[in-house]
Amino acid sequence: SAKWSKARNESNRGLRALKGKKGKKGKKEAKKGKKGKKGKKGVFNRIAVLPICEGLEEEDGCEDSTETVAEIVAASADGMMLVYSDSELEMLGAVDIENPGKPEHLGAIEAGGEPTSIAVAGDYALACINTSEDYINTSGEMLVIDIAEGEILARYNLGGQPDAISVSPDGTYAAIAIENERDEDLGDGELPQMPAGFVVVFDISSSDPTAFTMSTVELVGLDGLHEPTDPEPEFVSINSDNVAVVTLQENNAIVLIDCATATVTASFTAGTVDLTEIDTEEEGEIDMSSSLTAVPREPDGVVWMGTEYFATADEGDMLGGSRGFTIFNTAGDIVYTSGSDMEHIAAAVGHYPEERSGNKGNEPENVAYGVYDDTPYLFVNSERSNLVFVYEASDPANPVFMQVLPTGVGPEGSVAIPDRGLLVVASEVDDRDDKIRSVLNIYEMSDDDEPQYPTLKSDIGDNGLPIPWSALSGLSPGEKKKFLYAVEDSFYTSSRFFKINIKDHPAMITDAVELVDTNGVFAAVEVEGEFDADDLDAMINEDGTVNIDMEGIVYNEEDETFWISHEGRGTAGDEDRPVESLNFLFKVDMDGVILDVVKLPTAVNEMQLRFGFEGVTMCDEYVVVAFQRAWSDEEYVRIGMYNTETMEWKFGMYALDEPESPNGGWVGLSDISHVKDGMFLVLERDNQGGPDARIKKIYGIEIEDMEDFVDGTVIEKMFILDLKEKLLEPNGLVYEKVEGMAITEKGEVWIVNDNDGVDDNNGETQLLNLGKILKKK
Repeated sequence: SAKWSKARNESNRGLRALKGKKGKKGKKEAKKGKKGKKGKKGVFNRIAVLPICEGLEEEDGCEDSTETVAEIVAASADGMMLVYSDSELEMLGAVDIENPGKPEHLGAIEAGGEPTSIAVAGDYALACINTSEDYINTSGEMLVIDIAEGEILARYNLGGQPDAISVSPDGTYAAIAIENERDEDLGDGELPQMPAGFVVVFDISSSDPTAFTMSTVELVGLDGLHEPTDPEPEFVSINSDNVAVVTLQENNAIVLIDCATATVTASFTAGTVDLTEIDTEEEGEIDMSSSLTAVPREPDGVVWMGTEYFATADEGDMLGGSRGFTIFNTAGDIVYTSGSDMEHIAAAVGHYPEERSGNKGNEPENVAYGVYDDTPYLFVNSERSNLVFVYEASDPANPVFMQVLPTGVGPEGSVAIPDRGLLVVASEVDDRDDKIRSVLNIYEMSDDDEPQYPTLKSDIGDNGLPIPWSALSGLSPGEKKKFLYAVEDSFYTSSRFFKINIKDHPAMITDAVELVDTNGVFAAVEVEGEFDADDLDAMINEDGTVNIDMEGIVYNEEDETFWISHEGRGTAGDEDRPVESLNFLFKVDMDGVILDVVKLPTAVNEMQLRFGFEGVTMCDEYVVVAFQRAWSDEEYVRIGMYNTETMEWKFGMYALDEPESPNGGWVGLSDISHVKDGMFLVLERDNQGGPDARIKKIYGIEIEDMEDFVDGTVIEKMFILDLKEKLLEPNGLVYEKVEGMAITEKGEVWIVNDNDGVDDNNGETQLLNLGKILKKK
């Protein structure tokens, strides 16, 4: 029989958590707070992420590009161990969380098919396995697994393709949604498509795991279904009265089943929603001025909130998706619906997925519920914004939004562990090339006054909604010692800079200013080489705003203007990546009006590489700009010095570190900041993230006299700080694009990362204060 195969070692650490006195001791210690604590009324914070790739049997672990995921996660009865489903490798995994801040892989077993869901009943894990040949010849099994040993004790034939499982709180019943899902590529992809789905109810009260009994509950012909002949049940949850609530997503319907009698007691439509103040177009701008009417909820995840109410995550699939969650009572009445709130909250914290505006927006995927120290909480997973929305749910008719929690990409399953003050969320997307690793996210409740995340959010704008933002790049100190300025990059089509108040936590974006070519300064720029008039026109929008790739910003307090660096697009002489834009320096005023545009010398432009201007700073009359990588066949990367009085360029040469990542890649500059007296800090990074990240460093350079500086001189660098330890302090993975850096008048160094507009990125933005790091040197 199969048993957990250890990924990293052969010890049985963690397995003891389910056995005898040691398990009880672990639980007692957890309540004391030594290894996780019973929740206090406060906030949730992330305490760990565990990459699933670390559990690969190969010695390489996360240095292997094999796709491995955690989709659905469940906790052991004492909360000391997790089990999860890995549909990509067709495995079931186990994790020791006796110390939740340092989770450890215990190993995995082969599932014999695609695991779709997993739940826990006492000493057993019950896993649903899809063994279907195709959409018509459907089949599946339920495995019964001894959690402590990782041994498969029994297999039950389900008679169709399973999608989700739930176990009753008293451990008497298990209900499985047999979806028999539709083929989205068959015809128009809509219902009906046979065979019809159904629900299986198991009586699991026997102490013999081979003696469970199964009943089938037919769903065809019920009231409230969009297509009554093809139910397609999606998700299931059982309450303490042993009533199962089942979502029929494509049918936009909900069914209640009495598990004791295996009969349907109610069925009803999930209804529709009218949405206002949302973004429905993927036009490169977060514009929440649109609306949709009569949108079917098409709920996916569902969870009971006691015995009288349940909540649904209204993801949508075939025809709907209402971008929020809903709370129903058992009569099918809508007690609460969130409307557009989740869209607005996601935009306020930089997690709004613009590339999903034309689909289902933030796309709520699943819900979890738990009572922590007598306070009930509802957790809503947003698949596309990669957030968990946390609500205090004492009054189901008026849940109170409390906070968001950052996740890995694609949060799917979640489990509340109130006795230990924990929440665990499985993020299923795994793509090493895109610097995305599937992870288990572990959060703990604390009595802190404020959550650690977000570190940055936005204020309410003139339209009464949060100022939307994302994809931050360069960073600059601002006026009055309490402001920073930041820019967004080319992800958006109307370029803006932001004013950030850093006095409080989280920091607050108080203003967003569009760059505008009011006086035709940019339009009058002389084109040259491959960069032609059509390319220039494409960078200026019809309303005079501009569409550029801002990578750096510096505020000049003397005349209250900014210099902003734009990274050119394309490589000279490359047919596959032709030059569509040169690198420019823009001088703009506080209102975003472009006052001046500066190009590089023609001889330098002729060498253009698509990795061009990044950060920018000022020293006296010089604007100093960092290039990202070395151009043409040059050995060193350039640091450009533009004299604003003589309008002449000089270039220093900077030696980058060699790549160290096991995934290869390159190293480049991200930002540059002037300290004083010709002393600068430069931000150097590789293009790797997560377990593959190696180089995220700050170096110091000195250019004593720019006027006498000899063009082409190699500038020596001095190591200042390795950022990886600081980047790990939020208890996530190291992100790839540490892009912005600023030094305030107080000598504090701030950094920020680029979240790529939440496109192939978890969307997390960390605006971090490193403190007065130069005083330590």
